[in-house]
Amino acid sequence: MSKSGALDLATRVGGKIKKKEVQSAVEQYEKYHVFFGGDEETRKTNYSDMVNKYYDLATSFYEFGWGESFHFAHRLVGESLRESIKRHEHFLALQLGLKRGMKVLDVGCGIGGPLREIARFSSTCITGLNNNEYQISRGTELNRLAGLEDTCNFVKADFMKMPFSDNSYDAVYAIEATCHAPDALGCYKEIFRVLKPGQCFAAYEWCMTDHFDPNNETHQKIKAEIELGNGLPDVRSTAQCLEALKLAGFEVIWEKDLAADSPVTWYLPLDTSRFSITSFRLTAFGRLITRTMVKTLEFVGLAPAGSDRVSSFLEKAAEGLVEGGRKEIFTPMYFFLVQKPLSDS
Repeated sequence: MSKSGALDLATRVGGKIKKKEVQSAVEQYEKYHVFFGGDEETRKTNYSDMVNKYYDLATSFYEFGWGESFHFAHRLVGESLRESIKRHEHFLALQLGLKRGMKVLDVGCGIGGPLREIARFSSTCITGLNNNEYQISRGTELNRLAGLEDTCNFVKADFMKMPFSDNSYDAVYAIEATCHAPDALGCYKEIFRVLKPGQCFAAYEWCMTDHFDPNNETHQKIKAEIELGNGLPDVRSTAQCLEALKLAGFEVIWEKDLAADSPVTWYLPLDTSRFSITSFRLTAFGRLITRTMVKTLEFVGLAPAGSDRVSSFLEKAAEGLVEGGRKEIFTPMYFFLVQKPLSDS
């Protein structure tokens, strides 16, 4: 596991962006979003630039506060956040029936936290697909530290146009990643193409639920906060994702919003009304300390100019996610398990 401290956070803000250009990148990123005059069509057209800027700017904050696995989890009573995250990943592996000898693809793998956990759990070889150079460099280093460089690797590419042959993989999964796609159908078609016939694709998707009302201004504000703070072109509905899967050619084995019956609310780590020792950096006090630290490090020149603005839009994201969860209009864990038919016809 990586040990990301305050100086790591400060020095890594901006990823592969030159430090003197971080503030400009923040401004360009913000302009894609509603609060800064942006619109959905522009975000979809420029999704690659927007998402790359987002992860260059935000990855060090994620790693500092969340660890190596940048996702939420269905959580049981008495279970720590870290334990629930591991179980969430193991659940995916079990649903896919992963076992030794299988060739597996992780679509939108981040810095590879889930990839490493699932590889150890299932004894499989996993390729992580990611279009962000900084995250791949971090993931490669973390693979080396974990002793998994021979079984886990990364490929830099856009998941809308994967550089793999047809029918290449025994299983494909995505964890809160394909929400960055400008077009769900196009993304799912690519996954369908590279998956072997008869094999399965499983994912956790970020979605608006049936409780979301597009005519409700509060609901729209929450959705816009989630898009701003998480580098999203749009947040699709569960129904839109399910329809896109079917149109891509998949047969649906089962699907469910796992947040609906989670014994512990998925947004608990971000809820500022709660306190946790084990997730201290995510609490209100922990986040205040982080924000103050980032401001100070930026002031003295150890963190690049613009770092505090990144911290600010991530805070906005947290607020939107919590409110979306409380109102039950948003879920980060719409789960589905689908299969590519033995015959494409």
